[in-house]
Amino acid sequence: MLEQVIAVIEEKLNADGVEITEATRFKEDLEADSLDLFEMVMALEDEFGIEIPSEDLEQLATVGDVMEYLKNKGVE
Repeated sequence: MLEQVIAVIEEKLNADGVEITEATRFKEDLEADSLDLFEMVMALEDEFGIEIPSEDLEQLATVGDVMEYLKNKGVE
C-alpha cells in the first residue's frame, strides 16, 4: 500500500525524485498547498475506492497519517 500512496503523491504533487517516507510532511517537505492536497485526496479516493470527508483532511499532515487513515478505513 505504501508504494501505491507514494505513486499518487509523486504524480499529484510533482514530487518525482524526492525521497518520500512515512515521515514526509505534505506542506513543509513537499510544499503542497490546499489545492494540491485536495487533488491528492481525490486521487487517493479513486485509487483505494474510499471517501475521505473534507473535515478529515486536517488530520492528514504526513504520509504516515494517510497510511494510518487508510488502514482505519479497512484498506490493506
